[in-house]
Amino acid sequence: MLDILEIKKYLPHRYPFLLIDRVVDLVEGESIVAYKNVTVNEEVFQGHFPNFPVFPGVLLLEAMAQACGVLGFKTMDKTPDDGSIYLYAGADKVRFKRQVVPGDRVYFEAKIVSVKRGIWKFDCIAKVDDQLVACATIMCADRAVG
Repeated sequence: MLDILEIKKYLPHRYPFLLIDRVVDLVEGESIVAYKNVTVNEEVFQGHFPNFPVFPGVLLLEAMAQACGVLGFKTMDKTPDDGSIYLYAGADKVRFKRQVVPGDRVYFEAKIVSVKRGIWKFDCIAKVDDQLVACATIMCADRAVG
């Protein structure tokens, strides 16, 4: 299990864009399960939508990618402090099945599909109360910075 302080070692994101609250399962080289608690206090709900708060699908995709980032960095035994960044490279087969609203805890599950020339491919799903919320195949690129 990784708490928020440990997660921040593996992701360069910070408020308001750090979208993973906790990692509850991680098998290096294989898979990760993480979650985000969605609250009405999220800045995004000021405009999406004030009278009908719905967590944006694009942020669900970003949260999935962040979970993939933690898995990738842990698998490589690297952190952003080592001069590496994990960039979003693409998303395929994206589907949204249910709205996410304040009060939901969204679980993100990602499994490594392949790694070729620094491009990692993951199969990802997001769930609330065992109901599928979204799914996608996400690609991330490990790149040097500096």
